[in-house]
Parts: sequence; structure tokens; C-alpha cells
Amino acid sequence: MLPYKGDEDMFGEDFLFGASLSGFQFEMGRNSPESIDRGSDWYAWAHDKLNIENGIVSGTFPESGPNYWTGFEEFHRLAADAGMKIIRIGLEWSRILPKPTFERWTDDLDDICNTEALEHYRGIIEDIRNRGMKVMVNLNHFSLPIWLHEPIRVNRYSDFTAGGWADPRAAEEFRKFAALCGRRLGDIVDMWSTENEPNVLATLGYRNRASGFPPSIIRPELAGVARDNLINAHLLGYEELKKETSSPVGLIYAMSWIDGEERAVDSALKAQFEFIDRIKDRTDFLGLNYYSRMVVESDEESDIGYKLLPGFGQGCKPNSLSRSGRPTSDFGWEIYPEGLYNILKTTMRRYDVPVFVTENGIADATDGLRPYYLIGHLKAVEKLIEEGFSVKGYMHWSLTDNYEWASGLGMRFGLVSVDFNDGSLTPRPSYYLLKEIIKQGSVNGFKKMLKEPYDIFDETLLIE
Repeated sequence: MLPYKGDEDMFGEDFLFGASLSGFQFEMGRNSPESIDRGSDWYAWAHDKLNIENGIVSGTFPESGPNYWTGFEEFHRLAADAGMKIIRIGLEWSRILPKPTFERWTDDLDDICNTEALEHYRGIIEDIRNRGMKVMVNLNHFSLPIWLHEPIRVNRYSDFTAGGWADPRAAEEFRKFAALCGRRLGDIVDMWSTENEPNVLATLGYRNRASGFPPSIIRPELAGVARDNLINAHLLGYEELKKETSSPVGLIYAMSWIDGEERAVDSALKAQFEFIDRIKDRTDFLGLNYYSRMVVESDEESDIGYKLLPGFGQGCKPNSLSRSGRPTSDFGWEIYPEGLYNILKTTMRRYDVPVFVTENGIADATDGLRPYYLIGHLKAVEKLIEEGFSVKGYMHWSLTDNYEWASGLGMRFGLVSVDFNDGSLTPRPSYYLLKEIIKQGSVNGFKKMLKEPYDIFDETLLIE
């Protein structure tokens, strides 16, 4: 296929291409004892024998992961070589504050924090910046210190002594964590995010046992409690970070485009936007994570008023076709880039803040679908820019394969393949494709791939 020869760089010099990573999913590695962090709820959850026996978690372990903690320089070299301009990373609360902070004031943490871990994070951030890239730092990406959340005790004994985001103390403890990080790292961070996908976090552990998310109980009322505590945590964290830094402080949020019966769609969209509506005056930007759509219909028996239709979005069979004829990923997620266009446009009309795509990617071990996924979703972003919408950046999930929560090491989201036996990194063809798109500043040179062999970008499905 001939490369695009046009003169127009639609994404522009200021557009931030990059990749998103997290702490728990990337930091630990098989041949790196110093990378191991045993102090989080997810570490305990992933190792629990009964969880493994019952198929709640995979039985693979995060300490067999990609080892970003000591191998970060190679990750950053790969990102810079691809022409990326930004990397999003996460800080692990359990690494930085391994001991309880309940009896401490916000400014009284220096003697109990892990200074070595903070200095290591400083080195990671400085290495990103020294390679000419910006860094976005996210403070909470699902995992919590075990002293704040003991999911086995919650799950087996309804003991909420350490109740995680259902614990009324959680937001105040997050404030302390945010203040410490801002104070110690605020001079070198370009952008901060308080939380990643709080709407997912508040839902999965208390409404959806099949997700494998701790504490894996069915208590819908606690999903509401967790949501409210996460909202309060964002507000308190935002307040503390703004005291310590002049850098923007935002929120990263999971979004789906929603199709289906009109009344059900209205209910689902209202629920999706509720969290952001409550914090919209205390965020400097929004990070939008998009993977696929949802298709809904009304359900009078449901407490939320609607239900998801199987065979669409994230409810498909793996490596097959959705009910609409779209290819699906190793996870069974439908490729639907029109949804990214629609939800970005809807979000940018609703909120007057800068918007980034902070996650977008596909579980695809063979790399057979990822090229089409990339081109389709970047076409959606490029079309919005052509129409005058100022999308600020695109961060792919992810640079490398990682530990995919309850699915463990089985789902491969990386532009770069990780050999989990020896830790070696090998770029996939899609890595070089994204590198070329970044170089050209447009997907126009690859637009035939939107129709052949799959018709994955139907402009009649785009909203006005």
C-alpha cells in the first residue's frame, strides 16, 4: 500500500500521541525481585487459592509481568522511537504508603512513606522527560493498599474493617496520598489524573461477580457508596494537587457509546455521565477510555432500568463476529470505532474542558486485528479534528502486553509483545503501523483498511 502523500498533517504538531500504562499491571517481573509489591489488595486477590480454584482469577501472577519497574528505560526507548510524545503511568499507593495513614495528618507522612519508591518513580518520570516526552501520572488505577482494602475478609466474612472504596475513610486517606505525591513529585509531572475508570471500579466489585474484581460480592447499594466515595476522593485529591502544582489535574473515565432502544439509551447515558456531572467544575481535563459500545433495551425488572443485549460490544464470543457482523477480539469485544467518534463528540459538547483519549486498544495475541482497530479508531479522532473538535491526544492501551486483572497474562493488549518467560520485548507489526501514522500525521494513507477485509467504519452510523 502506498503511503499517504498529502500535505495536510491533520493531527498537528501539538497532538499528543502516546501510550498508557498502570502500576500493578506493568511494574512487576519474573526476574526482578525488587519489582515485587505484595502490599496491595489485587496482589492478595490474585494469589488466593480459593479464587484460583473457582476460576475467579486466572492463576497467573503479576510478579510474572513485564517488569516496567526495573526495565522502564527499554519501554521508554520503544515509545520514543515510535514518535510518541506522551506516556501515562500510574503510581502504586501500596508501594508509596505501605503502612496505614489513618492516624496521620496530610503533612505528616514523610517518616512512614517509602522514600525509595518515590525516588524510583522520580527516576522513571525524569527518564520519560529526558527522551522528549511528556508524562501524565495517574494516582489510582484500581489497586489499593491492603491496609485499606482486605478483599478476602470482605468476600468471605462480610468484614468491612478494611472495606476499600466502600469504607467511609477511603476518600480522606486518598487525600493524604495525593498530597504526598504532589509535594514530592509535582515539580516534574506534566499532567495529573486522580483516578482511572472510577465508574468501572465502583460497579464491578459489587454488581458483577463474573468480572473477577475484588471483593466480588453482589451488593448493589455498596456500588453507590463506592461511587460517592470515589467522587469525594477525586474532589479532595484535586484540591490537594492544586496546592502543590500548577500542572493540570484531571480524571480518566471509561466510556462506551450506547445504541439500542431510545428510553434505555437515555437511562444508560444518564448513568454514564453522572459521575462526571458531579465533578465537572473540579477537573482541568477529561481522559476518555474507549474500547467498544453497548447495545441496550429496557428492563423493568432491573434496578437500573435497562439491560445489555448479548452479541454486541463487550458481550460477544471471542474471535468471532458480533451480531452486526463486526470482528471481535480475544476478549470477545466488538470492533466499533464509530462509537469512539460518537462518544467523543457527545462528551466534548457536554463538558467545556480539554479531552484526551487515554485508553483505546484490543486484546489480540496474533496482531491480526489490531492494525484495523488502530486505523478505525484514529480515523474517528481525525474526523473529529477535521470537523473542528479539539481532541488533545491519543494514548494507546498499551505499549506492551501486561497483567490484565482477573484474566492475568492471557490477554495481549500490547503494540509490543512480552515474552513472560524471559521478559524480552518484541514490537508487533502494529507498532510499526502506529509509528508510520504518527510520522505521516494522518490515517489517510491507510483508509482502504477501513473497508477491506472488514467494513469497520460506516459513516452513516455517526451522529450529527
